[in-house]
Amino acid sequence: MKCLRTPDDRFTDLPGYPFAPHYQEVPTGDLDGDGGTLRMHFVDEGPRDAPVVLMLHGEPSWSYLYRKVIARVVAAGLRAVAPDLPGFGRSDKPATQDDYTYQRHVDWMWAFLEAQSLRDITLLCQDWGGLIGLRLVGEHPERFARVVAANTFLPTAERPPQEAFLTWRRFSQEVPELPVGFILQSASKRPLTDAIRAAYEAPFPDESYKAGARKFPLLVPIAADDPAVPANLAAWQGLERFQRPFLTAFGDSDPITRGADRVLQARIPGAKDQPHTTLKDAGHFLQEDAGEELGDVVVDFVRRQALK
Repeated sequence: MKCLRTPDDRFTDLPGYPFAPHYQEVPTGDLDGDGGTLRMHFVDEGPRDAPVVLMLHGEPSWSYLYRKVIARVVAAGLRAVAPDLPGFGRSDKPATQDDYTYQRHVDWMWAFLEAQSLRDITLLCQDWGGLIGLRLVGEHPERFARVVAANTFLPTAERPPQEAFLTWRRFSQEVPELPVGFILQSASKRPLTDAIRAAYEAPFPDESYKAGARKFPLLVPIAADDPAVPANLAAWQGLERFQRPFLTAFGDSDPITRGADRVLQARIPGAKDQPHTTLKDAGHFLQEDAGEELGDVVVDFVRRQALK
């Protein structure tokens, strides 16, 4: 598997992102079994022995999206771990769209959790971070102490997708150049400065680095014969037995995932009697629109459960 690596100087002096880089090698999952690895980047801030909050981003963002949440979590004495998915951020980027599958993304993240020996995890997941993270919760519930699901879901093609998602899917495949900064702004309510938009563009020096970003919309299972559907259905069986605390924190202005919070609340036992939150004036990228508030929600959730 050929991988591209974004030059380090692309990540110099990004606004609000002072975090030191950390790296973990994980198996590529090449079908030819060549034993190759790719390098995943992650933020790791706060005391190593503190409760860990794992923050999983989605499309087409990277750990920069969580910078405000990381600051709140670390200030509260917790440990913040925010990896960049392969194909994004400072992580290696497999060079062709065929290199990316839903299962590989799940396998890459599981390999990362294993290599870092992360346990008793508080998962905070948004967008594709939930499609990957909720799969892992369903498959390995013992690894997770609690979950905060934010503008995300675990799809099984049982319901037709929102028209907003189909519009986004078409756009992502038809636009000649994928405008990452524009996409982040379009799905956020708060205006982003030119420097912040540039920070979202930083991982992608040119279009050759965007194979993963291009492929992600096509990997969402929207048809019953999608290869990810059986595994997601099996993961739902685990989620429907998940008794540990499960919280939803959705933005009130996200047309992509609107209503998914109610389904999660109804189907996952750990969601019962939790203080589910709707963040006002927050779009799909609620970390931009209400990052500090989302961080406070996570901190309060961890503290509340720790007192029980």
